[in-house]
Amino acid sequence: MAESVDSVRCPVCSGDFDSSGINAHLDLCLLNRAGEDEVRETGPPAKKSRINVPPESGDGTGTQSKARPSAPVFSVFNTRSKVPAQADRESLTCKRPGTDGEATPTPEPSSGRPDGGAAERRSNGTPVGALLNTTKPLADRLRPSALEEYFGQNKVVGEQTLLRALLNSQDIPSLILWGPPGCGKTTLAHIIASASKKTTTRFVTLSATSASTSEVREVIKQAQNELRLCRRRTILFIDEIHRFNKSQQDTFLPHVECGTITLMGATTENPSFQVNSALLSRCRVLVLEKLSVEAMTSILRRAVGILGLRVLPDKDLEESCSPTAEQSSEPQVCIEQNALDTIAHLCDGDARAALNGLQLAVQACVAKATASGPRPPQCILVQEEHVKEGLQRSHILYDKAGEEHYNCISALHKSMRGSDENAALYWLGRMLEGGEDPLYVARRLVRFSSEDVGLADPAALPQAVSAFQACHFIGMPECEVILAQCVVYLARAPKSVEVYKAYNGVKACLRSHKGPLPSVPLHLRNAPTRLMKDLGYAKDYKYNPAFKGPVDQSYLPEELRGINFFTWKPSDL
Repeated sequence: MAESVDSVRCPVCSGDFDSSGINAHLDLCLLNRAGEDEVRETGPPAKKSRINVPPESGDGTGTQSKARPSAPVFSVFNTRSKVPAQADRESLTCKRPGTDGEATPTPEPSSGRPDGGAAERRSNGTPVGALLNTTKPLADRLRPSALEEYFGQNKVVGEQTLLRALLNSQDIPSLILWGPPGCGKTTLAHIIASASKKTTTRFVTLSATSASTSEVREVIKQAQNELRLCRRRTILFIDEIHRFNKSQQDTFLPHVECGTITLMGATTENPSFQVNSALLSRCRVLVLEKLSVEAMTSILRRAVGILGLRVLPDKDLEESCSPTAEQSSEPQVCIEQNALDTIAHLCDGDARAALNGLQLAVQACVAKATASGPRPPQCILVQEEHVKEGLQRSHILYDKAGEEHYNCISALHKSMRGSDENAALYWLGRMLEGGEDPLYVARRLVRFSSEDVGLADPAALPQAVSAFQACHFIGMPECEVILAQCVVYLARAPKSVEVYKAYNGVKACLRSHKGPLPSVPLHLRNAPTRLMKDLGYAKDYKYNPAFKGPVDQSYLPEELRGINFFTWKPSDL
């Protein structure tokens, strides 16, 4: 049968469709969402598509659809980020109705929130304990899906920023999101995913902690097919991109260069050190800051609002927590305002730690109240001591192998150089309480004692060496006071960089010398053999102890005679 003039054949399922509806069909066909009533078959059975499709939950709570096994990598909202093995790909491959397989049923509409409709379920009377007693962390379930709910990064996504303009124009460049843990890097990627037009852009997510080079190549191959067949761009989000080695990062270079993929990477490490310079030059780096206390307060208010918790003022807690007339049979969970303020201050700008700490505190209080008897109290109160238990960890952001390590030791060094003993003690405490090796700090103090104190106080070097030996003997935490004593001594000591500058002058002189280096003068050479004496070695050398007073004798080569490295400049050559 001849095809009509206005019909177009689908390149995936080989079906004929009206030209006005082919784009909508392609989306459904490629995403394996079409039912049997949405595809009419006119030709021979098409081959199975190799495009993997993530099954979605119908209720938004993370429960997988029964029609398909666990999801592969192709949804940025999916927590399982690894590409399925070859044996699993057959069952995950799109199948056209009329073949041996079934089409994946269309999932039930969700609430549109990344928490899977937590607020709606809470408003329908679901106990808060049921909302919190899940395997999915609260920070992931309450992840915002719009910029209006994204707090604390106005410098990056504010109204007048470049990224906001690019989001509005649907023109997303390759990005590297750099910031401390819990500042919103992955959340921003989720928001970009939900803000992009699904008909022209698809999102794929991988985690560098588990993905291999072959999986990256598989995703790139599918991105090429999407661009060629459907003219859909692929934005590839790589979480913890610094965990990829240099060769793995090189895999992205030609495809980012030609526009096959738009790369979006998230990292807690300085991309200048951890990302290939060639790849970094093709991406725009967005620096996300540690969340402020005000931003953390807004995030916590949004969380307690979605969960339906009741926030009580710090005064008159017993009266405020009294049962209300409209209260249901379920116990009401209340939380002190002071407890929320404590979380906002102790989480050190980490929203993930704050929300998960809140979840743990509420879970503990609900479980304790439930286990207290057959009739739990009508009001379960979460107090400050509960959230402190939920945040039982070092809240000091310090990475012993990353940039914060070098930032803190630099601050310690400069504080001692500036003779600010209070600042020096503070930075020492930041390092030691964050888990720094005390011997590393002691070695840096030995260097400082000679570089910055030097001849102004020759006793500083023995002090630093003794501190190093004492730390080696007794270790932490006893050696912390030894390091503190040495730091205060070096901060108070007079400073002199005379030796340091003079030796740097020697190195600069050697590096800038043109031609062969000058020979050692003959009178300064030793002459242990007759041949060497016959050649003039040690001839006319004046033995200083044999003379009274100064000896007129040159000790530098002829080319450098008269130079003074304590006042020397490279321009003097």
